[in-house]
Amino acid sequence: MSEKRKVRKAVFPVAGLGTRFLPATKAVPKEMLTVVDKPVIQYVVDEALEAGIEHLIFVTGRGKGVIEDYFDIQTELEQTLRERSKTAELTLLADILPKAGMASFTRQQAPLGLGHAVWCARDIVGNEPFAVLLPDMIMRGEKGCLKGMVELYEQSGGNVLAVEECAPEVAHKYGIVGVGETIGEGFAINAMVEKPAAGTAPSNYFINGRYILQPEIFEILETQERGAGNEIQLTDGMLKLLKSQDFAGYVFRGETYDCGAKDGFILANVAFALSRDDIRGSVEGPLKALLAR
Repeated sequence: MSEKRKVRKAVFPVAGLGTRFLPATKAVPKEMLTVVDKPVIQYVVDEALEAGIEHLIFVTGRGKGVIEDYFDIQTELEQTLRERSKTAELTLLADILPKAGMASFTRQQAPLGLGHAVWCARDIVGNEPFAVLLPDMIMRGEKGCLKGMVELYEQSGGNVLAVEECAPEVAHKYGIVGVGETIGEGFAINAMVEKPAAGTAPSNYFINGRYILQPEIFEILETQERGAGNEIQLTDGMLKLLKSQDFAGYVFRGETYDCGAKDGFILANVAFALSRDDIRGSVEGPLKALLAR
Protein backbone atom coordinates (compact mmCIF):
# COMPACT_ATOMS: atom_id res chain seq x y z
CA MET A 1 0.00 0.00 0.00
CA SER A 2 1.22 3.51 -0.81
CA GLU A 3 2.47 5.75 1.98
CA LYS A 4 -0.34 7.79 3.50
CA ARG A 5 -0.10 11.43 2.40
CA LYS A 6 -2.48 14.36 2.71
CA VAL A 7 -5.21 14.71 0.09
CA ARG A 8 -4.60 18.20 -1.30
CA LYS A 9 -5.95 18.03 -4.87
CA ALA A 10 -9.37 17.32 -6.33
CA VAL A 11 -10.29 16.49 -9.93
CA PHE A 12 -13.61 17.60 -11.40
CA PRO A 13 -14.46 15.86 -14.72
CA VAL A 14 -16.58 18.54 -16.44
CA ALA A 15 -16.14 17.63 -20.11
CA GLY A 16 -19.49 15.80 -20.48
CA LEU A 17 -21.90 16.94 -23.18
CA GLY A 18 -25.02 17.07 -21.00
CA THR A 19 -27.26 15.62 -23.71
CA ARG A 20 -30.04 14.84 -21.21
CA PHE A 21 -30.57 18.59 -20.79
CA LEU A 22 -30.71 19.62 -24.43
CA PRO A 23 -31.53 22.14 -25.75
CA ALA A 24 -30.42 24.12 -22.65
CA THR A 25 -26.93 22.60 -22.70
CA LYS A 26 -26.41 23.56 -26.33
CA ALA A 27 -25.28 26.95 -25.00
CA VAL A 28 -24.84 26.42 -21.22
CA PRO A 29 -22.65 23.65 -19.75
CA LYS A 30 -24.72 21.34 -17.54
CA GLU A 31 -22.37 22.12 -14.64
CA MET A 32 -23.45 25.78 -14.87
CA LEU A 33 -27.17 25.09 -14.58
CA THR A 34 -28.34 26.69 -11.35
CA VAL A 35 -29.77 25.09 -8.24
CA VAL A 36 -31.64 28.06 -6.71
CA ASP A 37 -28.95 30.72 -7.25
CA LYS A 38 -25.66 28.85 -7.58
CA PRO A 39 -24.42 26.69 -10.45
CA VAL A 40 -24.19 22.97 -9.76
CA ILE A 41 -20.38 23.03 -9.95
CA GLN A 42 -20.20 25.58 -7.11
CA TYR A 43 -21.89 23.18 -4.67
CA VAL A 44 -19.37 20.48 -5.54
CA VAL A 45 -16.40 22.86 -5.23
CA ASP A 46 -17.71 24.03 -1.84
CA GLU A 47 -17.76 20.40 -0.70
CA ALA A 48 -14.14 20.00 -1.74
CA LEU A 49 -13.05 23.18 0.02
CA GLU A 50 -14.84 22.10 3.21
CA ALA A 51 -12.73 18.92 3.10
CA GLY A 52 -9.49 20.92 3.01
CA ILE A 53 -8.73 20.63 -0.71
CA GLU A 54 -6.05 23.12 -1.75
CA HIS A 55 -5.94 22.69 -5.54
CA LEU A 56 -8.98 22.41 -7.85
CA ILE A 57 -8.37 20.61 -11.17
CA PHE A 58 -11.07 20.87 -13.84
CA VAL A 59 -10.95 18.48 -16.80
CA THR A 60 -12.91 20.38 -19.44
CA GLY A 61 -13.91 19.98 -23.08
CA ARG A 62 -14.97 22.18 -25.97
CA GLY A 63 -17.67 24.67 -25.06
CA LYS A 64 -16.79 24.65 -21.35
CA GLY A 65 -14.84 27.91 -21.25
CA VAL A 66 -17.61 29.55 -19.23
CA ILE A 67 -16.63 27.34 -16.27
CA GLU A 68 -13.13 28.79 -16.35
CA ASP A 69 -14.59 32.30 -16.65
CA TYR A 70 -16.87 31.65 -13.66
CA PHE A 71 -13.87 30.94 -11.42
CA ASP A 72 -12.05 34.08 -12.58
CA ILE A 73 -12.31 37.80 -11.86
CA GLN A 74 -14.87 39.71 -13.95
CA THR A 75 -13.40 43.18 -13.90
CA GLU A 76 -16.25 45.02 -15.64
CA LEU A 77 -18.93 43.45 -13.42
CA GLU A 78 -17.02 44.21 -10.23
CA GLN A 79 -16.36 47.79 -11.29
CA THR A 80 -20.07 48.32 -11.98
CA LEU A 81 -20.99 46.85 -8.60
CA ARG A 82 -18.52 49.18 -6.86
CA GLU A 83 -19.94 52.20 -8.66
CA ARG A 84 -23.41 51.19 -7.49
CA SER A 85 -22.22 50.45 -3.92
CA LYS A 86 -23.38 46.81 -4.18
CA THR A 87 -21.20 45.69 -1.26
CA ALA A 88 -23.06 42.44 -0.56
CA GLU A 89 -22.80 41.33 -4.16
CA LEU A 90 -19.07 42.14 -4.27
CA THR A 91 -18.51 40.10 -1.13
CA LEU A 92 -20.42 37.20 -2.66
CA LEU A 93 -18.23 37.24 -5.77
CA ALA A 94 -15.06 37.42 -3.67
CA ASP A 95 -16.15 34.43 -1.59
CA ILE A 96 -16.48 32.11 -4.60
CA LEU A 97 -13.20 33.16 -6.22
CA PRO A 98 -10.37 30.63 -5.76
CA LYS A 99 -7.05 32.07 -4.63
CA ALA A 100 -4.47 32.74 -7.34
CA GLY A 101 -2.98 29.47 -8.59
CA MET A 102 -5.55 27.34 -6.76
CA ALA A 103 -7.49 26.30 -9.89
CA SER A 104 -6.11 24.50 -12.94
CA PHE A 105 -7.83 23.56 -16.19
CA THR A 106 -6.90 20.84 -18.67
CA ARG A 107 -8.68 19.45 -21.73
CA GLN A 108 -10.12 16.03 -22.48
CA GLN A 109 -10.07 16.28 -26.26
CA ALA A 110 -12.27 13.23 -26.89
CA PRO A 111 -15.21 11.81 -24.87
CA LEU A 112 -13.50 8.57 -23.89
CA GLY A 113 -15.05 8.07 -20.47
CA LEU A 114 -14.50 8.89 -16.81
CA GLY A 115 -11.31 6.88 -16.55
CA HIS A 116 -9.79 8.82 -19.43
CA ALA A 117 -10.93 12.15 -17.94
CA VAL A 118 -9.20 11.32 -14.65
CA TRP A 119 -6.06 10.24 -16.55
CA CYS A 120 -6.00 13.62 -18.31
CA ALA A 121 -5.26 15.24 -14.92
CA ARG A 122 -2.20 13.08 -14.24
CA ASP A 123 0.50 15.73 -14.77
CA ILE A 124 -1.28 18.27 -12.57
CA VAL A 125 -1.99 15.78 -9.79
CA GLY A 126 1.51 14.31 -9.82
CA ASN A 127 2.61 11.54 -7.46
CA GLU A 128 0.17 12.06 -4.60
CA PRO A 129 -3.30 10.93 -3.53
CA PHE A 130 -6.19 12.94 -4.92
CA ALA A 131 -9.97 13.20 -4.82
CA VAL A 132 -12.39 12.88 -7.72
CA LEU A 133 -15.82 14.50 -7.47
CA LEU A 134 -18.43 13.89 -10.15
CA PRO A 135 -19.93 17.33 -10.79
CA ASP A 136 -23.47 16.03 -11.41
CA MET A 137 -23.84 14.83 -7.83
CA ILE A 138 -24.81 17.38 -5.18
CA MET A 139 -24.65 16.03 -1.63
CA ARG A 140 -25.95 17.49 1.59
CA GLY A 141 -25.53 16.26 5.15
CA GLU A 142 -24.41 17.28 8.62
CA LYS A 143 -20.89 16.74 7.33
CA GLY A 144 -19.78 17.03 3.73
CA CYS A 145 -19.29 13.73 1.96
CA LEU A 146 -15.68 14.39 0.97
CA LYS A 147 -14.83 15.67 4.45
CA GLY A 148 -16.04 12.37 5.91
CA MET A 149 -14.00 10.49 3.30
CA VAL A 150 -10.84 12.42 4.18
CA GLU A 151 -11.36 11.59 7.86
CA LEU A 152 -11.71 7.90 6.99
CA TYR A 153 -8.65 8.10 4.73
CA GLU A 154 -6.64 9.45 7.65
CA GLN A 155 -7.57 6.27 9.52
CA SER A 156 -7.27 3.73 6.73
CA GLY A 157 -4.91 5.14 4.10
CA GLY A 158 -5.13 3.53 0.67
CA ASN A 159 -8.13 4.44 -1.46
CA VAL A 160 -11.56 5.53 -0.25
CA LEU A 161 -14.88 5.42 -2.10
CA ALA A 162 -18.09 7.04 -0.90
CA VAL A 163 -20.99 4.60 -0.85
CA GLU A 164 -24.68 4.66 -0.08
CA GLU A 165 -27.28 1.96 0.40
CA CYS A 166 -29.82 1.16 -2.28
CA ALA A 167 -32.74 -1.26 -2.35
CA PRO A 168 -31.31 -4.72 -3.10
CA GLU A 169 -33.63 -5.16 -6.08
CA VAL A 170 -32.01 -2.21 -7.91
CA ALA A 171 -28.38 -3.07 -7.10
CA HIS A 172 -27.89 -4.27 -10.68
CA LYS A 173 -28.06 -0.64 -11.84
CA TYR A 174 -24.96 0.48 -9.92
CA GLY A 175 -21.33 -0.17 -9.18
CA ILE A 176 -21.52 -2.27 -6.01
CA VAL A 177 -18.85 -3.01 -3.41
CA GLY A 178 -18.33 -5.94 -1.06
CA VAL A 179 -18.33 -5.24 2.69
CA GLY A 180 -15.39 -6.23 4.89
CA GLU A 181 -14.41 -5.26 8.43
CA THR A 182 -15.67 -2.00 9.95
CA ILE A 183 -13.33 1.00 9.79
CA GLY A 184 -14.55 4.22 11.44
CA GLU A 185 -17.62 5.45 9.56
CA GLY A 186 -17.13 2.84 6.87
CA PHE A 187 -15.66 -0.53 6.06
CA ALA A 188 -12.96 -2.33 4.13
CA ILE A 189 -13.95 -3.06 0.54
CA ASN A 190 -13.25 -6.66 -0.48
CA ALA A 191 -15.01 -6.72 -3.86
CA MET A 192 -16.18 -4.36 -6.59
CA VAL A 193 -18.68 -5.21 -9.32
CA GLU A 194 -20.03 -2.88 -12.01
CA LYS A 195 -23.78 -3.48 -12.53
CA PRO A 196 -23.90 -7.06 -11.21
CA ALA A 197 -26.49 -9.45 -12.59
CA ALA A 198 -29.71 -9.44 -10.58
CA GLY A 199 -29.34 -11.44 -7.39
CA THR A 200 -25.54 -11.64 -7.53
CA ALA A 201 -24.52 -8.32 -5.89
CA PRO A 202 -22.08 -8.72 -2.96
CA SER A 203 -24.02 -6.04 -1.01
CA ASN A 204 -26.43 -3.16 -1.57
CA TYR A 205 -23.78 -0.45 -1.15
CA PHE A 206 -23.22 1.49 -4.37
CA ILE A 207 -20.45 3.93 -5.34
CA ASN A 208 -22.01 7.40 -5.35
CA GLY A 209 -19.55 9.60 -7.27
CA ARG A 210 -16.84 10.53 -4.78
CA TYR A 211 -13.37 8.96 -4.75
CA ILE A 212 -9.98 9.30 -3.04
CA LEU A 213 -7.39 7.50 -5.14
CA GLN A 214 -3.68 6.83 -5.02
CA PRO A 215 -1.59 8.03 -8.00
CA GLU A 216 -0.86 4.46 -9.11
CA ILE A 217 -4.29 4.56 -10.77
CA PHE A 218 -2.79 6.71 -13.56
CA GLU A 219 -0.40 4.00 -14.71
CA ILE A 220 -3.32 1.56 -14.86
CA LEU A 221 -5.57 3.96 -16.77
CA GLU A 222 -2.83 4.72 -19.29
CA THR A 223 -3.09 1.20 -20.73
CA GLN A 224 -6.70 0.50 -19.71
CA GLU A 225 -8.74 -1.13 -22.47
CA ARG A 226 -12.12 0.33 -23.30
CA GLY A 227 -15.01 -1.22 -21.41
CA ALA A 228 -18.74 -0.50 -21.16
CA GLY A 229 -19.95 2.05 -23.71
CA ASN A 230 -16.62 1.69 -25.55
CA GLU A 231 -15.13 4.05 -22.94
CA ILE A 232 -12.22 3.86 -20.53
CA GLN A 233 -14.01 3.10 -17.26
CA LEU A 234 -12.64 4.26 -13.91
CA THR A 235 -14.23 1.23 -12.22
CA ASP A 236 -12.20 -1.14 -14.40
CA GLY A 237 -9.02 0.65 -13.32
CA MET A 238 -10.00 0.50 -9.65
CA LEU A 239 -10.65 -3.22 -9.93
CA LYS A 240 -7.04 -3.69 -11.02
CA LEU A 241 -5.78 -1.40 -8.24
CA LEU A 242 -7.80 -3.38 -5.69
CA LYS A 243 -5.49 -6.34 -6.31
CA SER A 244 -2.51 -4.45 -4.86
CA GLN A 245 -3.92 -1.68 -2.64
CA ASP A 246 -6.50 -1.36 0.10
CA PHE A 247 -9.90 0.24 -0.54
CA ALA A 248 -12.33 1.48 2.09
CA GLY A 249 -15.95 2.55 1.73
CA TYR A 250 -17.19 5.67 3.51
CA VAL A 251 -20.92 5.36 4.19
CA PHE A 252 -22.54 8.70 3.36
CA ARG A 253 -25.83 9.12 5.18
CA GLY A 254 -26.97 12.49 3.87
CA GLU A 255 -28.99 13.42 0.80
CA THR A 256 -27.71 13.00 -2.76
CA TYR A 257 -29.22 14.66 -5.82
CA ASP A 258 -28.21 13.52 -9.30
CA CYS A 259 -28.32 16.81 -11.18
CA GLY A 260 -27.34 15.02 -14.37
CA ALA A 261 -30.94 13.77 -14.54
CA LYS A 262 -33.97 16.03 -14.88
CA ASP A 263 -35.82 14.63 -11.88
CA GLY A 264 -32.76 14.89 -9.61
CA PHE A 265 -32.11 18.45 -10.78
CA ILE A 266 -35.69 19.53 -10.05
CA LEU A 267 -35.66 17.82 -6.64
CA ALA A 268 -32.39 19.55 -5.77
CA ASN A 269 -33.90 22.96 -6.55
CA VAL A 270 -36.94 22.22 -4.41
CA ALA A 271 -34.92 20.81 -1.50
CA PHE A 272 -32.38 23.63 -1.41
CA ALA A 273 -35.09 26.30 -1.79
CA LEU A 274 -37.03 24.84 1.15
CA SER A 275 -33.86 24.85 3.25
CA ARG A 276 -33.37 28.60 2.74
CA ASP A 277 -35.00 30.95 5.24
CA ASP A 278 -35.11 33.74 2.64
CA ILE A 279 -37.01 31.62 0.10
CA ARG A 280 -38.97 28.93 1.93
CA GLY A 281 -41.86 31.17 2.91
CA SER A 282 -42.56 32.22 -0.67
CA VAL A 283 -42.30 28.77 -2.28
CA GLU A 284 -43.68 26.32 0.27
CA GLY A 285 -47.30 27.39 -0.10
CA PRO A 286 -47.36 27.40 -3.90
CA LEU A 287 -45.63 24.00 -3.97
CA LYS A 288 -48.30 22.53 -1.70
CA ALA A 289 -50.99 24.05 -3.91
CA LEU A 290 -49.41 22.52 -7.02
CA LEU A 291 -49.29 19.10 -5.39
CA ALA A 292 -52.93 19.39 -4.34
CA ARG A 293 -54.14 19.96 -7.90
